[in-house]
Amino acid sequence: MRGLAERIGERARALGFEAVGIADPAAIARAGANLRAYVAQGRHGEMAWMESTLERRADPRALWPAAKSAVVVGLNYGPRGDPLAALARKDRGAISVYAQGADYHDVVKAKLRQLAAWIAAAGGCEVKLFVDTAPLMEKPLAEAAGIGWQGKHTNLVSRDWGSWLFLGVVLTTLELPAAERGQDHCGACRACIDACPTGAIDAPYRLDARRCVSYLTIERKGPIPRDLRPAIGNRIYGCDDCLAVCPWNKFAQAARELAFALRPEASAPRLADLAALDDAGFRAVFAKSPIKRIGRDRLLRNVLVAIGNAGDEALAEAARARLGDEAGVVRGAAVWALSRLWPRARLAALRGADSDPSVAAEWAAALADPAIDPAPPALAPPPRPRANPA
Repeated sequence: MRGLAERIGERARALGFEAVGIADPAAIARAGANLRAYVAQGRHGEMAWMESTLERRADPRALWPAAKSAVVVGLNYGPRGDPLAALARKDRGAISVYAQGADYHDVVKAKLRQLAAWIAAAGGCEVKLFVDTAPLMEKPLAEAAGIGWQGKHTNLVSRDWGSWLFLGVVLTTLELPAAERGQDHCGACRACIDACPTGAIDAPYRLDARRCVSYLTIERKGPIPRDLRPAIGNRIYGCDDCLAVCPWNKFAQAARELAFALRPEASAPRLADLAALDDAGFRAVFAKSPIKRIGRDRLLRNVLVAIGNAGDEALAEAARARLGDEAGVVRGAAVWALSRLWPRARLAALRGADSDPSVAAEWAAALADPAIDPAPPALAPPPRPRANPA
């Protein structure tokens, strides 16, 4: 079977995958145990699907008992420029690199279907393919397949491609020779831990999703906790900080896949423009983008948090216009944004009754917070007398 395994690798690379490896599905038992502990501690937050699919997620053979091997592939989506550059542009939104091009689910799945069909024909076997939408632990499988290792931020790191690999898996009934497991090369480095804006990586290899910006801006449905909003800055969809600072990115390369080319609407878009989107506008702008999955209301919630963090009163009108939005999560975020930009008296004049308890709570918190009224500017110290030149 070793000859077939090599041919699978050649076929995968011919289809455009930069990384490929083979793992025994039984090789991720430790990851399954870790996942059970993670869910038991509630660190998965509102991601109920993680708990409901726990037993199938913990072992690929529970998902498909006939599976004998896992062919794991990686498709590079490395950025061409500095992935954190948008963070300095406070009137713009920072969008995670993975969401700046076409939806990777569609791109990877199209290639993976071709690979799965080739494996089935060449090996006379059954196959099932997975791209981040089924209860399968792709990152532990990628580590077992020798593609890389899960770093201290819990994401996959590759010695060849750094932080930027989309993963796909083909489970097969073939018994193929497994690759050597990827070895951890993080060493004493803690760059990803120190870079996390919300302290979500609270220990090496330990992430609390409830504090993670990617979770807060994508997975969380309701208001973002007030104490975490300032640290989000202008990140409106995901966060790349822990990925971007990894020293192994010195080997990263820009994506070759044309579908991952930067889309204009995802290239540091203006917050004021995004805040004005209605549902039809949102769907038109973000068609074929991963951003479409969170819907217009959650995106505008994130945009309004970014407006509040911008410290630019010129953006206040964009927030004020959303006080009457149909979505409570948007109205509440607009209140918070204005509370960061206007003095309390001006904000209080706009207050009206709101039947949504979360919005009413935002008004109460905003008008009770003494920090809302900006402090008067400090007086400049008198000029020091110049020394007598005589």
